[in-house]
Amino acid sequence: MRIMPALAAVLSAALLATSAQADDKVFGWVEKAIVEPWGVEVKAKLDSGALTSSLDARDIERFKRDGERWVRFRLKLEDEESGEVFSQHLELPLYRSLRLRGAGGTDRRPVVLMRVCLGDTVYEEQFSLRDRGDMNYPLLLGRRTIGHLGLLDVRDTFLSEPVCDDDSPLVEHDPEEPDEADEAS
Repeated sequence: MRIMPALAAVLSAALLATSAQADDKVFGWVEKAIVEPWGVEVKAKLDSGALTSSLDARDIERFKRDGERWVRFRLKLEDEESGEVFSQHLELPLYRSLRLRGAGGTDRRPVVLMRVCLGDTVYEEQFSLRDRGDMNYPLLLGRRTIGHLGLLDVRDTFLSEPVCDDDSPLVEHDPEEPDEADEAS
């Protein structure tokens, strides 16, 4: 009869864990996202193997403005809904530099803060900039971003539709989150 209290404890713990996750949104390993403020819908790969998110950027150039570090780049994204190519030159403050270590050596990438809509929420996140033209997905969302989203179901894709507007909740970037100096690619 000792099995019954132990079984009850296990079932109780499972129910508590399930109810704690009931409020979490669930996303697949590929989702549609909207790059804000332009409203460009792209496919995003949610990659738990990457820490920092990455965005397809071309013609990347670092420069100084009023003694501050900035980065100039061009977005070239195909809108998933319309099929039109969106191309925009941007200049944003450099949030930080990211050093990636991999089999091919070390790579340094600029990181900027940008906003992206997933589900019904806008997230301000760190994005490393690199030419992802040869990749299947122009937007990669890493663990730092996934941690704000909810749960990741690696068995499925397209579990949510991006439906943000001016009244959508905004999850602002938390500068208190630790930045890892180096990341493995």
